[in-house]
Amino acid sequence: MKPDKLFAEMFSGQDQQLLQIWRQATVGIAGAGGLGSNVAVALTRAGIGKLIIADHDSVSKPNLTRQQFFLRQVGLPKVAALQDTLRKISPYTELSVYPQKITEQNLSGIFGKADLLIEALDDAEQKEMLIETWQSLYPERYLIAASGIGGVGKNELLHTEQMGTLFIVGDGVSEIQPGESPVSARVAVVANMQANLCLELLAGLRK
Repeated sequence: MKPDKLFAEMFSGQDQQLLQIWRQATVGIAGAGGLGSNVAVALTRAGIGKLIIADHDSVSKPNLTRQQFFLRQVGLPKVAALQDTLRKISPYTELSVYPQKITEQNLSGIFGKADLLIEALDDAEQKEMLIETWQSLYPERYLIAASGIGGVGKNELLHTEQMGTLFIVGDGVSEIQPGESPVSARVAVVANMQANLCLELLAGLRK
C-alpha cells in the first residue's frame, strides 16, 4: 500500500531516511514459529517494504506460549495466521506467504527476490540445508540465523557471530530439552536481535 496520511502518522516517530531504505527492502523469513513470527512483527512495525514468509506447519495450542498467534487461529496454516496478524498491525508491508516446506529445490523460487534472509527453523538438518543452499546461490546476500535459544535467562551470553555474510544470533550452546518448548521471553529476545540486525544491515550501518 502506498504511503498516505495514516502512514505518515504511524511512522512519524521513525528516522525518515532509514524508513525510506527499509521501505525499499524485501526480507525473507524461513519459518513462522517462535523466531519467525516475532521477527515478522518487529519488521512490520519498522515499516519493511515486503516480507516473504514460508512455513509448512499449522498453529497448535502449545505454539501460543511463544509465537505471535491467538486461540482463534489454532488449526490455521501458520503463514495464513501470521499474515492476518501482520495485517492488523500495518497495511503498509507487502506480504507473500508460502504454506510449504522449504527445500533445496524450491528455496530460490520462494526467496530469490529477498535482499536478505532470516533463518527461523526448528529442525537442525533443515537449518543446515537452508544455510548451505542460500550461501551457494547468493553468496553476496546476508543470512541471519539463530543458535542457542534454550533455557531461560542468561542474557549476558546472547551475542552475534559473523562469518562473512552469515550471522548467527544466540548463545550458540543452549539446546532445547526433549519434550520442552523454548521460553517465550528468550525466544523473543533472540528474534528481536535478528530483526534489529536485519534493519542495521539493510541500512548499511554495520561496521
